[in-house]
Amino acid sequence: MIVMKRISLIIIAATVLCGASAWAQDVNEAFNLSNTGPQGTARSMGFGNALGSVGGDFASIAVNPAGLGIYRSSELSFTPSLKMDGSKSTYSGNSTMDNNLNFNFNHWGMVFTNAAKGKRYERRKWKSVAFAIGMNKTADFNRNYSYAGINKTSSASQAMESDANQNPGNYNIPGTLGFMGYQGYLLNYDSSTGKYHSIVPFQNGINQQKTAQIRGAINELDLSLGGNYMEHLLLGVTLGIPVINYQVNSTYTESLGPGNMGNSDGFSSFSYGNNLNITGSGLNLKLGLIWKINDYLRIGGAIHTPTYYTISENSTPSLYSTVNGGYNAIDNSFANQTNRFDYNLTTPWKSVLSGTFLFGKVGFVTADFEHVNYNTMRYTYPTGYDNNGATFQYDETLMNQQIKNTYQAANNIRIGGEIKLGALMLRAGYGFYGNPYKSSQPSMTRNDISCGIGFHFHSFFTDLGLVHSMYSVSQQPYTIDYSGVVTSTSPATIPTAKIDYSLNNVAWTIGWKFH
Repeated sequence: MIVMKRISLIIIAATVLCGASAWAQDVNEAFNLSNTGPQGTARSMGFGNALGSVGGDFASIAVNPAGLGIYRSSELSFTPSLKMDGSKSTYSGNSTMDNNLNFNFNHWGMVFTNAAKGKRYERRKWKSVAFAIGMNKTADFNRNYSYAGINKTSSASQAMESDANQNPGNYNIPGTLGFMGYQGYLLNYDSSTGKYHSIVPFQNGINQQKTAQIRGAINELDLSLGGNYMEHLLLGVTLGIPVINYQVNSTYTESLGPGNMGNSDGFSSFSYGNNLNITGSGLNLKLGLIWKINDYLRIGGAIHTPTYYTISENSTPSLYSTVNGGYNAIDNSFANQTNRFDYNLTTPWKSVLSGTFLFGKVGFVTADFEHVNYNTMRYTYPTGYDNNGATFQYDETLMNQQIKNTYQAANNIRIGGEIKLGALMLRAGYGFYGNPYKSSQPSMTRNDISCGIGFHFHSFFTDLGLVHSMYSVSQQPYTIDYSGVVTSTSPATIPTAKIDYSLNNVAWTIGWKFH
């Protein structure tokens, strides 16, 4: 129970001081773990991952498993990829750039196909049946960002001040904001008023800086079965077992700005860090069909059940400060207790409608329409009590209500095409991913532009694909409950950082067919 209480406090501290991007267990983490889609083979990436009714590609089992009904031979393939991420951040009128380079695998997989031939083909109603097993990467978290600027209206230390004043015993409870502020010499206690106050002279200007390195992915083990009935109806089902590996190392720093000579309290700087590690696994089901209206037109539909995750979260905050020339370290050992919180997450249902027009054997154009209602995401907490004496079920209700108040349904559109010139194939695609937030700020719409090239022979194929993604997010580095603040007469504006991401994913697929 003590460990649960401490983790609850750590979660609160990390969320308040590192902002939404800290991604400690909150509404933002729920979205990050629910916002998934196949990174795909290089072929599928080339035409925008519009896989709902194309089929014949391993990545299709993560969108519409009925695509297995297109296969007429068995197949082995894998896709290494190189991801180049860049970010440009603006904070208090100051711009900062960051980047990251990461190598990983988008997929590996095998398809085993039993296709009827000759007289057997004429007699059988099920013209082919295929089983697939492999891994599809459904989310890639690897990226960096940083921002910095001068602020004269507020300090993150005021969040510590507010916590100490509203919860008088917290100054002595490890993991709380009040504890870190008081033990780090960032708060002074005024015995005449019985109040704590921050010593940071932010009114004269302080440098504020936030950096974050985000790593990890969701890799899903897929087991899929699909078949072709009378060359008209294709059916498929996929059992997905996603595995989460997700780390965020973030640091927030404040120091005296230019011309700020400090005050008699001797503040120089402080740095708050948080290392967050999330692991977990889940289970989901995907059901799909494709109807071949004729040789030129196909339509498809798929339903994805929610993923039911079991998650373990470890968070280790730390604070380092320099006051009156002395260096103070508040470590994260917390009496050698493990800072761990276990809980469950349920992601939204997803539906996909699609259509493909084929130009004989020359190529095709295809489109997917995808609907995801993000306000149906739900946390399930363990039994027990938090530091304020409330049950975790009470906290669970508040968090799930916050999800409903923050998110909405998003509609995503993917379109693409492929042209065949003998063994050579050329591809292009576009994807638009709608805003999942009810508010227009932040508006996290995403645009994907893709292209690709491939060479397919009788028993061997290779493809190269590129996806360029663009989107923006907004975040504040900290939040303050001003009801417990005494160093400001009125709530001050906390600057908002705008982060523009530009991500490039280059993938190379190598595969063999077994006829």
